[in-house]
Order: sequence, then structure tokens, then C-alpha cells
Amino acid sequence: MAAKKSSTPNRSFKVADQIQRDLTELIARELKDPRVGMVTLQGVEVTPDYAHAKVFFSLLTGDPEETQAALNQAAGFLRNGLFKRLHIHTVPTLHFVFDRTTERAADMNALIARAVASRSKDGEDA
Repeated sequence: MAAKKSSTPNRSFKVADQIQRDLTELIARELKDPRVGMVTLQGVEVTPDYAHAKVFFSLLTGDPEETQAALNQAAGFLRNGLFKRLHIHTVPTLHFVFDRTTERAADMNALIARAVASRSKDGEDA
């Protein structure tokens, strides 16, 4: 017997994308916590049953741990805002995670630049 296919392919990706867009707007316009500064939402991962969502964010300025604590503290408020905007049966519980990808990319670029500089320096000495 074949497994039943979802009526809408990639629905969880669409829901995650909509959650990301709505959360971006909610954080920018309605969240008044001073600990939350210039936050950029990088992505959202939703569990198959839509019970939980990991929200990955990065910061332009500020302390990542303090911002993460503030966002997780405001998760109930943000989830309530999502209830009003999304038209799905279950709105997931939000879990905010600091995304260090941009920091790692900057570190890798610096390492590559140093390696290229030392290589060209070695080439001049030869």
C-alpha cells in the first residue's frame, strides 16, 4: 500500500516562510523590548506536526545571549501575534536560536585573506 501524499507539496516550507515574514514584521513593529536590537531572521525550521519552530536570527549590534533571552521571553507574545495572522490549525511554539553563520563566514574570509597575503609575500621573497 502506498503512503498517502500531502495534498500540498512543501507545505511546511511555505508555513515556515510565512512565519519568518510575519515574525520579522512583529519584531520590528510590535516588540518593544529594548534588549532586542537590529535582529535579522535567517530562517525558520518547523517540525512536521507544526508543534515547534526553531527561529534562527543574527544581530547587527548587541549581545547575542541577551537578545536570545529577550526573544525567548517574548515568544508567547509573538506566537499570539502569529495566531492572528496565520490561518493554520496549530501555530508552533517558538524557539529562538542565534545563528553564527555570518560570524564564521567573516572568520573564514579573514583566514583566506591572510593565507593569500602570506603566499604572495613568500612569492616575492623567492
